[in-house]
Amino acid sequence: MGVTGYSFSRDQQEKIYVQHKIKKEAVEFWQWLEAGAYIYISGSKDPMSKDVENTLLDVIQEQGKKSAEEANAYLKKLKDEGRYEKDVY
Repeated sequence: MGVTGYSFSRDQQEKIYVQHKIKKEAVEFWQWLEAGAYIYISGSKDPMSKDVENTLLDVIQEQGKKSAEEANAYLKKLKDEGRYEKDVY
């Protein structure tokens, strides 16, 4: 898995946020997760990291055909495995 995604919302005229990119590529993003991808979120805690986490949960629910409870458990498993890390401030 050699795919990396970045989103620098302040570096262009139109604001593009990482959660928009995740949502746009939800099918592929889900495939990455199922293939063992790691997610690292760095930046502002509010609202960025919360918005990204909510988008992750939406993608897990929609693409993984999971309930809200199952999506939360899936994300917790990613955290427990060290595959989902946040460095937020």
